[in-house]
Amino acid sequence: MGRLFIESLNGPKIFKCKCCKVDSASHDDIISKDFQGRFGRAYLFKNVVNISLGPNEDRHLISGLHTVNDIYCSSCQQILGWRYEKAYEESEKYKEGLFILEKERMLKEGW
Repeated sequence: MGRLFIESLNGPKIFKCKCCKVDSASHDDIISKDFQGRFGRAYLFKNVVNISLGPNEDRHLISGLHTVNDIYCSSCQQILGWRYEKAYEESEKYKEGLFILEKERMLKEGW
């Protein structure tokens, strides 16, 4: 097994994995705070770090059918949210390639 590469983020406000405290996203990369995840509120991000992707999966979400990949912390493998691979409705296409992080799975540093 190789060495694990962990990326550290700079900035005053950082979201971290609640289990292992590895950096996951910067506050500056939030697109929206108005999303719902499996465990409550969730945020839409344009960029996240230190994650691994699960397989493509079609999922019926509140906003319709999407192809998504679950995202996991690359350090502890805790599920953190998902990435939108494909949106089937035209009004939802803006989400493609973006990430959902569940607030319940995150710690805030710098607040």
